[in-house]
Amino acid sequence: MLVRISTVLMAFILSGMPPLYGRDQPPSVDAAQPIATDRPAFTNSSVVVPTGSLQAENGFLETSSQGQSVVDGPETLVRFGVAKRTELRFTVPDYFHNLTTSGGSGFGDFAFGVKEQLGPTPGKFDVSAILFISFPTGANGVSSGGYDPGLQVPWSRAFSTNWTAAGMFSVYWPTQSGTRNVTGESTFLLDRQLTKPWDAFVEYAGDFPEVGGPRHLLHFGTALKITQQQQIDFHVGVGLSSAAVDHLVGIGYSFRFQAVRR
Repeated sequence: MLVRISTVLMAFILSGMPPLYGRDQPPSVDAAQPIATDRPAFTNSSVVVPTGSLQAENGFLETSSQGQSVVDGPETLVRFGVAKRTELRFTVPDYFHNLTTSGGSGFGDFAFGVKEQLGPTPGKFDVSAILFISFPTGANGVSSGGYDPGLQVPWSRAFSTNWTAAGMFSVYWPTQSGTRNVTGESTFLLDRQLTKPWDAFVEYAGDFPEVGGPRHLLHFGTALKITQQQQIDFHVGVGLSSAAVDHLVGIGYSFRFQAVRR
């Protein structure tokens, strides 16, 4: 998520977007180390993918809000490691299908971004900065119709072998009704490693737009690494304010492989 790229996204996903958290790893990690994904949490991973690795994170989401239900997929985010602390990010246009009415269905917008891992930082924190922009390539009624930039700063800190705290501070400039609706977002997450390949999390996410009420959401999810470089996930969310979604339910599958040998 990774991006708020359309009117439908703003209405249904910005208030609770998966894109997504995984157990973090140091920037010098070898490509053979376990996959670390942005999904399924709103909070992105605070580390980049290994140099030369191509990672694809995919999923399907059902969102219910104000009497309407929307299904979208495949939620594909492609991440490519170009340097020890730098990755390129490509958000493939997502398809949104409105199950309630005949309108509001179609592909969303394409987005491109760059992620830079910062540091070393004090206190054993992992911190990254993500800059992205979406392009108005989607269908009418789904695309925002504008070039929409955003900034995300995810962080994380492991407190023990099994417990990790994480969060993200973000600012988005989405186009709505032909104008910018500047939106701030903050998240906080606690992750528990249940077994070596399996973890679960609880998360709060809040969006604060200039126009419209705040959107608060409580989010739960789990991820299982079926191999070192493959992961499946499941997550659910419940809105805590009138402007938020009623609920969301999603599943996902992610994988990584070494595209360029170092």
